[in-house]
Amino acid sequence: MATMEELLPGPLNTVIRSAIDYVYSFQSLASTTVVLVPPFLKAHTASMAEAIGFDQETFEYTLGLFICYPLGIIMLHLPYGKVKHLFSFFLGAFILQFVLGVQWIHHLITSLVAYGFFLILPPKMGKIVVPAFAMIYCVLGHLHRQYINYLGWDLDFTGSQMVLTQKLYMLAYNLYDGHVLSTGGSDRASKKCEKHALTKVPGIIEYLGYTFCFANLLAGPAYEFTIYAKTCDGTNIMGKDGKPLGKLPSVVWPTLKPLLVSLLCMVSFVVGNGMYPLLDPNDPQKEDPAILKPDFLEKNFFDRFNYALLALFFVRCKYYFAWKNAEGASNIWYAGFDGFDPKTGEPLGWENANNVDIISFECAQNVKTLSAAWNKKTANWLGKYVYIRTNGSLVATYGMSAFWHGFYPGYYLFFLSVPLLTFCERIGRKKFTPRFDDGKEWGVYGCVCWLVTNTCVMYCVLGFQCLAFDWSVRAWKSFYFFGHIAAILFYVIASQIPTPKKKEEEKKVEKKSE
Repeated sequence: MATMEELLPGPLNTVIRSAIDYVYSFQSLASTTVVLVPPFLKAHTASMAEAIGFDQETFEYTLGLFICYPLGIIMLHLPYGKVKHLFSFFLGAFILQFVLGVQWIHHLITSLVAYGFFLILPPKMGKIVVPAFAMIYCVLGHLHRQYINYLGWDLDFTGSQMVLTQKLYMLAYNLYDGHVLSTGGSDRASKKCEKHALTKVPGIIEYLGYTFCFANLLAGPAYEFTIYAKTCDGTNIMGKDGKPLGKLPSVVWPTLKPLLVSLLCMVSFVVGNGMYPLLDPNDPQKEDPAILKPDFLEKNFFDRFNYALLALFFVRCKYYFAWKNAEGASNIWYAGFDGFDPKTGEPLGWENANNVDIISFECAQNVKTLSAAWNKKTANWLGKYVYIRTNGSLVATYGMSAFWHGFYPGYYLFFLSVPLLTFCERIGRKKFTPRFDDGKEWGVYGCVCWLVTNTCVMYCVLGFQCLAFDWSVRAWKSFYFFGHIAAILFYVIASQIPTPKKKEEEKKVEKKSE
């Protein structure tokens, strides 16, 4: 597989290499900032990782996720105010230094530069400059990773940088919305996001506590600054008189449930990925994926595709593990708590840190439900701060999502394919649902919808997971491009079928009555 360095012309490689060498020249200086992690701790984790057969960086990343639970217990019992913010910042910095070493400095630099912009720029300009700066920094991180380690799966700072990018992006618009609303502006998007608007730049301690928040630092989800701040000052559960706004729910089950689910998903990933690897288990970077091996391609179509479905499920378990782990780590100190209903005083739930609904995703009968259940806070970010800010531009929204993920061709092949499935779903709902839907969620029609949705989406996801253009296209080719062909044929045929008039008239009557 050709690397980026091999594909680019010589003069451009020279410029890129010079730029990388220049940045690396500051590494010795950056190393002096790694002061929170004692050397003996790294040596101890290295020996533990070797003893259980894990590579050190994966083991340290996993420890970094689980350590958030005892830290969350401490956070819960700390007094409200700056103490919580300081604790969140320093322990977040510790986790980054423990997991990423010297690369933690990127998080600090990005946070401080963005804060400088917040202080000196008016909100109207800040909502452009800060998101652009954060996204460019994230993009450069992706390009650097792909240049020096193409198709490599080594852990680096880009994962946490993606979470930070969302936080800074949202915060820039929070300040803009607060400015617009406080000056009597009529921006519709600002009014929709009024709940999280800010009228002034947070103090540096509160700001760093948010950008370095230990509970969602490594894997997200990136929830709003107001959610974090209200949890730290207690206003999400208490009124100005210091009394609870309602009967305070226990954190035990909201913490244990996602933790137990995350453990189950971690075991499923470790065991299942070993049995059904998608990529080459020995050298996933250079060798062909397992689903493209000659002996695998000799099997019949259904055996191969069923294998791919299982392999993709176990890959998803890796994401389920990280997100559910972070959800529990946030719930333990009420950051995931939605607060109380202002009228009844009843608890609203625990959705602030919920980034995935596993059952809803796995049982989704359409693309809309499926996408709404996956990486929910990223969808929230894209919806509130990209989609509605660009007058509903799908191009801008999908483009931002693609850039945020990185620049592997497989990502773009996937994002270009999904809209085709969305078009099919829309026309199918219009032409066929009125004819065949029996009103039962798991009736015959519902089961068919689930099977078709799951099959076609997982077919498209193969491109996303294979990363490289050659591997992605070959994976689809090995399945005869059936997903794309079926979608095109379905759309063409469905377009020729008349829409049931009776159902249309009933809907019009219902809308009028409403």
